[in-house]
Amino acid sequence: MRVGLLGTGAIANKHAQAYRNLGFELAACSNKSEARGREFAARWNCEFVGDYEALCHSPALDYVDVCTFPDFHLPPVLACAEIGRHILLQKPMATNLDDAQCILEAAHKAGIVLGVVSQKRFDDPIIFLKRALAAGRLGKLIEADAYVKWFRSDEYYSRPIKGSWEVEGGGALMNQAIHQVDLLLYLAGPLERVQAMWQIGARHRIEAEDVVNALLGFRSGITGVIQASTAFWPGYTERIEIHGTKGSAIVSGDRLTSWDALNDEEANAADPAPVEQDAASGSSDPMAIRLTSFERQFTDFAAAIRSGRKPLTDGEAGYRALEAVLAVYTACRESRFVQLTS
Repeated sequence: MRVGLLGTGAIANKHAQAYRNLGFELAACSNKSEARGREFAARWNCEFVGDYEALCHSPALDYVDVCTFPDFHLPPVLACAEIGRHILLQKPMATNLDDAQCILEAAHKAGIVLGVVSQKRFDDPIIFLKRALAAGRLGKLIEADAYVKWFRSDEYYSRPIKGSWEVEGGGALMNQAIHQVDLLLYLAGPLERVQAMWQIGARHRIEAEDVVNALLGFRSGITGVIQASTAFWPGYTERIEIHGTKGSAIVSGDRLTSWDALNDEEANAADPAPVEQDAASGSSDPMAIRLTSFERQFTDFAAAIRSGRKPLTDGEAGYRALEAVLAVYTACRESRFVQLTS
């Protein structure tokens, strides 16, 4: 695979290292800051291209990986759609549903493969849980919760665009906990309604929330909770908790740390629960995450391009996660239950 990378910030370096590990060729990059873009190009031995349209139209690329802020995802999608080039977007896929819908429609009309980076789906415990839940090993699901009690420093938010509504689309829920929102939807199914409360700038001088608490009602009848924050020093490992009539599972960071299921060990000896404790987490350092899940997502995306199938984390999945986050924000602003439609 030959990849063009748009945006060269911190997460782009993680992507670049994952591509190198996989043997993909990072052929070109672009950044609106020429100095930063050229520095990145020198570090990763790729060509610097001066603007996003030129990058999207660069010859012989298999796809473009967009690591810009989410307010600038639609333009490169439209540019790639013009020439039928596949595209992968960093989460969240947009800051609003209108742009997200335009992205979906442009990709569909052009017949290109569209993916959204939700690499947590490719963690070992999530792969196991998806399989185990389908087999009914926890019985009928009752509750699905996510807790993201992280910390980000004042330095992290020192740029005015960080934690802003216009550029980032929100705060702790949109930019940190959207991964866990996606996982809840992936494991427990679509949401029906939400209610929520937040604190705007509880600890940080930002426009958006750095504390939010939401009640979730899933279409299946399952209930749940999501708590998201970047204000809780020193930061604690995020958790997904799934509870059913036959047992419970807890995922901490990228490890399954608890698996308690009735009469499960003997009945499922061929597929034991991969319980471990050495979790990696971005709880206080956003770069303290393993590359394995990125590598697996990029491998899946490449396979989707080769075969013409949808990737595991496609545009529709990105849309549903964004819709859930925005529904929570509406519930906070208007102090009411908000119904979801998709």
